[in-house]
Amino acid sequence: MSEKNIKTGARVILGAGLVFAGVSHLTSGRRAFRAQVPDWVPFKKDDTVVYSGVAEIALGSALLLAPRKYRADVGKVAGAFFTAVFPGNISQFVNKRSAFGLDSDKKRFIRLFFQPVLIWWAVKSTSVKHS
Repeated sequence: MSEKNIKTGARVILGAGLVFAGVSHLTSGRRAFRAQVPDWVPFKKDDTVVYSGVAEIALGSALLLAPRKYRADVGKVAGAFFTAVFPGNISQFVNKRSAFGLDSDKKRFIRLFFQPVLIWWAVKSTSVKHS
């Protein structure tokens, strides 16, 4: 399989995952996502979940549908989004909030290491190779 096909597959999987997660923010996962909203966020927890869900749907759709010339920019925006929501993962760990099967300190701690992977994935799967 070529590098181009791998990158395309990675981008499509990430985009579809974001759309799915965004829809979950608005439906079945809404309560669990509230567990991740840090107490210092100046909006109601439910509003924050809705806003971030809409953002995830938009980002996922852009990863799936953006023309090639915009993909690298979309990837950078997605990476920035994953960076911006990382405090929610930290908050879930620090405040010992169980959600999404993360019902122990160990599981919540291990999850923290996956956010940098998502950032890398977003940027790498959309990067333009320069010769």
